[in-house]
Amino acid sequence: MPVAVITGAGSGLGRAIAHELATRGYLVHATDLDPDAAAATAAEIGTGARPAALDVRDEDACRALAAEAAARGGTLDLWVNNAGVLDTGRSWEQDGATRRLMLEVNALGTMNGTVAALGPMTSVGRGHVINVISLAGIVAAPGEVNYSASKHAAMAFTLGTLFDLRRSGIDGIAISALCPDGIWTPMLEDKLDDPDAAGSFSGHLLTPKRVAEEVGRLAERPRPVVVLPRWRGPLLRLFDLSPRLALRLLPWVMKDARRKQRRYKKRIESGQWP
Repeated sequence: MPVAVITGAGSGLGRAIAHELATRGYLVHATDLDPDAAAATAAEIGTGARPAALDVRDEDACRALAAEAAARGGTLDLWVNNAGVLDTGRSWEQDGATRRLMLEVNALGTMNGTVAALGPMTSVGRGHVINVISLAGIVAAPGEVNYSASKHAAMAFTLGTLFDLRRSGIDGIAISALCPDGIWTPMLEDKLDDPDAAGSFSGHLLTPKRVAEEVGRLAERPRPVVVLPRWRGPLLRLFDLSPRLALRLLPWVMKDARRKQRRYKKRIESGQWP
């Protein structure tokens, strides 16, 4: 049976991914900073699932876990870097500790997990790393600037590492960047009244199950970049390509995002969504 490691699997999207991969026949290693949360996810899955405490900021711990997972099944088939943190607010008003946490978990954690997974994968010439990036890795997100900066770094690392694998003649290992719209997880559940988080509600709010299903499909058919929903990618890239236009449209875009955020709040509080 193939072996998969999922970071941040104690709740939200990570938990949903762990369940999805288990249904697809993977032996799941559910990891989380909170060992009790990781254990709960593994217990829900049952046979074949193992929990592990993992701080993705710890490079040595990531390497040790990759080696353990590979030893279990002979190879490490899939590693999903899902762990992430989000703090909203104006970039110049966030303190250094807040910026550092997002950079270390979202960017450095993705790097640590990817490099750790590539150890056993390169030794056998096959494997797949899926990095959950977010649309914030494609466009500079107002109100979530430092989060977006960390995700841009993760995106550059993901694609650049894939390029380096290919130029090194390694064709059997895939690296994918999954860029979903806002997801209704604990990361957003306390931000329904936060105007700085409006951008996360500006498109199509996704459920963890919907994104986890995309991870499952991506695991079976690797692609370098997947945007979810697909129509959001080209639209948002226009803002990066035309920053002067983006500045002119920004007041209208944020007003509309705030309107959608309020609408989601009403639907959620009335039990109409999800």
